[in-house]
Amino acid sequence: MSESFSHINQRGEAYMVDVSEKLITTREARAESLVLMNAKTLKMIIEGKHHKGDVFATARIAGIQAAKKTWELIPLCHPIFLSKIEINIEVDQIKNCVLVQSFCRLNGQTGVEMEAMVAASVAALTIYDMCKAVQKDMVISQVRLLTKSGGRSGDFVAQKV
Repeated sequence: MSESFSHINQRGEAYMVDVSEKLITTREARAESLVLMNAKTLKMIIEGKHHKGDVFATARIAGIQAAKKTWELIPLCHPIFLSKIEINIEVDQIKNCVLVQSFCRLNGQTGVEMEAMVAASVAALTIYDMCKAVQKDMVISQVRLLTKSGGRSGDFVAQKV
Protein backbone atom coordinates (compact mmCIF):
# COMPACT_ATOMS: atom_id res chain seq x y z
CA MET A 1 0.00 0.00 0.00
CA SER A 2 1.23 3.48 -0.84
CA GLU A 3 2.34 5.78 1.98
CA SER A 4 0.89 8.85 0.24
CA PHE A 5 -2.64 10.01 -0.41
CA SER A 6 -3.69 9.32 -3.99
CA HIS A 7 -5.82 12.47 -4.32
CA ILE A 8 -3.17 14.96 -3.13
CA ASN A 9 -0.53 16.24 -5.56
CA GLN A 10 3.07 17.18 -4.74
CA ARG A 11 1.97 20.73 -3.86
CA GLY A 12 -0.56 19.40 -1.34
CA GLU A 13 -3.56 20.23 -3.53
CA ALA A 14 -6.54 17.92 -4.02
CA TYR A 15 -6.95 16.59 -7.55
CA MET A 16 -8.73 13.84 -9.46
CA VAL A 17 -6.44 10.88 -10.13
CA ASP A 18 -5.75 10.14 -13.80
CA VAL A 19 -6.82 6.53 -14.39
CA SER A 20 -6.39 6.57 -18.18
CA GLU A 21 -3.27 4.39 -18.06
CA LYS A 22 -4.78 1.79 -15.70
CA LEU A 23 -5.83 -1.60 -17.01
CA ILE A 24 -9.49 -2.46 -17.30
CA THR A 25 -10.17 -5.16 -14.71
CA THR A 26 -13.16 -6.52 -12.84
CA ARG A 27 -13.54 -4.58 -9.63
CA GLU A 28 -15.94 -5.43 -6.82
CA ALA A 29 -16.70 -4.07 -3.37
CA ARG A 30 -19.02 -4.88 -0.48
CA ALA A 31 -19.98 -2.47 2.28
CA GLU A 32 -22.40 -2.37 5.18
CA SER A 33 -24.30 -0.10 7.51
CA LEU A 34 -26.38 -0.82 10.58
CA VAL A 35 -29.59 0.86 11.74
CA LEU A 36 -30.47 0.44 15.41
CA MET A 37 -34.08 1.08 16.43
CA ASN A 38 -36.61 0.07 19.03
CA ALA A 39 -38.66 -3.11 18.79
CA LYS A 40 -41.89 -1.23 18.02
CA THR A 41 -40.40 0.49 14.98
CA LEU A 42 -38.82 -2.70 13.68
CA LYS A 43 -42.08 -4.63 14.13
CA MET A 44 -43.99 -1.99 12.18
CA ILE A 45 -41.54 -2.32 9.27
CA ILE A 46 -41.53 -6.13 9.28
CA GLU A 47 -45.32 -6.37 9.43
CA GLY A 48 -45.69 -3.88 6.57
CA LYS A 49 -47.76 -1.52 8.70
CA HIS A 50 -45.70 1.58 8.03
CA HIS A 51 -47.87 4.35 6.61
CA LYS A 52 -45.22 5.30 3.99
CA GLY A 53 -45.19 1.84 2.41
CA ASP A 54 -42.49 -0.80 1.98
CA VAL A 55 -39.51 0.63 3.85
CA PHE A 56 -37.01 -2.00 2.70
CA ALA A 57 -38.00 -1.83 -0.97
CA THR A 58 -37.62 1.94 -0.91
CA ALA A 59 -34.23 1.65 0.85
CA ARG A 60 -33.00 -0.83 -1.78
CA ILE A 61 -33.95 1.52 -4.61
CA ALA A 62 -32.36 4.48 -2.81
CA GLY A 63 -29.12 2.51 -2.32
CA ILE A 64 -28.98 1.54 -5.98
CA GLN A 65 -29.61 5.12 -7.09
CA ALA A 66 -26.97 6.41 -4.67
CA ALA A 67 -24.30 4.04 -5.99
CA LYS A 68 -24.95 5.33 -9.51
CA LYS A 69 -24.65 8.95 -8.35
CA THR A 70 -21.57 8.60 -6.13
CA TRP A 71 -19.42 10.57 -8.57
CA GLU A 72 -21.83 13.49 -8.18
CA LEU A 73 -21.66 13.38 -4.38
CA ILE A 74 -18.00 12.67 -3.61
CA PRO A 75 -15.90 15.41 -5.22
CA LEU A 76 -12.96 13.42 -6.62
CA CYS A 77 -14.74 10.19 -7.63
CA HIS A 78 -14.79 9.24 -11.29
CA PRO A 79 -18.07 8.76 -13.17
CA ILE A 80 -18.27 5.03 -13.79
CA PHE A 81 -20.62 2.51 -15.39
CA LEU A 82 -21.55 -0.05 -12.76
CA SER A 83 -22.53 -3.44 -14.14
CA LYS A 84 -24.09 -4.69 -10.90
CA ILE A 85 -25.48 -3.10 -7.75
CA GLU A 86 -27.12 -5.21 -5.09
CA ILE A 87 -28.61 -4.14 -1.75
CA ASN A 88 -29.40 -6.82 0.83
CA ILE A 89 -31.27 -6.07 4.02
CA GLU A 90 -31.31 -8.37 7.05
CA VAL A 91 -33.32 -7.94 10.23
CA ASP A 92 -32.09 -8.92 13.68
CA GLN A 93 -35.11 -8.84 15.98
CA ILE A 94 -33.04 -9.79 19.02
CA LYS A 95 -30.77 -6.73 18.66
CA ASN A 96 -33.53 -4.56 17.12
CA CYS A 97 -31.44 -3.62 14.13
CA VAL A 98 -31.36 -3.72 10.36
CA LEU A 99 -28.13 -4.64 8.57
CA VAL A 100 -27.77 -3.17 5.09
CA GLN A 101 -25.14 -4.71 2.81
CA SER A 102 -24.29 -3.46 -0.64
CA PHE A 103 -22.35 -4.99 -3.50
CA CYS A 104 -21.03 -3.16 -6.57
CA ARG A 105 -19.17 -4.48 -9.62
CA LEU A 106 -17.76 -3.14 -12.87
CA ASN A 107 -15.13 -3.79 -15.48
CA GLY A 108 -13.15 -0.59 -15.45
CA GLN A 109 -10.11 1.42 -14.52
CA THR A 110 -11.09 2.50 -11.01
CA GLY A 111 -12.55 0.81 -7.97
CA VAL A 112 -16.07 0.75 -6.60
CA GLU A 113 -15.44 1.02 -2.86
CA MET A 114 -17.01 4.46 -2.55
CA GLU A 115 -20.04 3.38 -4.59
CA ALA A 116 -20.62 0.43 -2.25
CA MET A 117 -20.22 2.58 0.87
CA VAL A 118 -22.48 5.34 -0.45
CA ALA A 119 -25.11 2.72 -1.38
CA ALA A 120 -25.09 1.18 2.12
CA SER A 121 -25.17 4.62 3.75
CA VAL A 122 -28.04 6.02 1.69
CA ALA A 123 -30.10 2.84 2.10
CA ALA A 124 -29.68 3.20 5.89
CA LEU A 125 -30.52 6.91 5.72
CA THR A 126 -33.66 6.07 3.75
CA ILE A 127 -34.77 3.63 6.45
CA TYR A 128 -34.26 6.43 8.99
CA ASP A 129 -36.10 8.96 6.83
CA MET A 130 -39.11 6.71 6.36
CA CYS A 131 -39.31 5.86 10.07
CA LYS A 132 -38.38 9.15 11.75
CA ALA A 133 -42.03 10.05 12.37
CA VAL A 134 -42.25 6.95 14.58
CA GLN A 135 -38.77 7.11 16.15
CA LYS A 136 -36.28 9.96 15.93
CA ASP A 137 -33.48 8.40 18.01
CA MET A 138 -32.54 5.58 15.63
CA VAL A 139 -28.78 5.21 15.23
CA ILE A 140 -26.95 4.55 11.97
CA SER A 141 -23.55 3.02 12.59
CA GLN A 142 -20.89 0.65 11.33
CA VAL A 143 -20.66 2.14 7.85
CA ARG A 144 -17.62 0.34 6.48
CA LEU A 145 -16.01 -1.42 3.58
CA LEU A 146 -16.20 -5.20 3.96
CA THR A 147 -14.34 -6.42 0.89
CA LYS A 148 -12.75 -5.08 -2.24
CA SER A 149 -11.13 -6.86 -5.16
CA GLY A 150 -9.46 -5.89 -8.40
CA GLY A 151 -7.07 -3.15 -9.31
CA ARG A 152 -3.46 -2.40 -8.52
CA SER A 153 -3.90 -2.23 -4.73
CA GLY A 154 -5.18 -5.81 -4.62
CA ASP A 155 -7.81 -7.39 -2.43
CA PHE A 156 -9.06 -6.28 0.97
CA VAL A 157 -11.14 -8.13 3.57
CA ALA A 158 -12.22 -6.31 6.73
CA GLN A 159 -11.73 -7.92 10.09
CA LYS A 160 -14.88 -9.10 11.86
CA VAL A 161 -16.33 -6.77 14.48
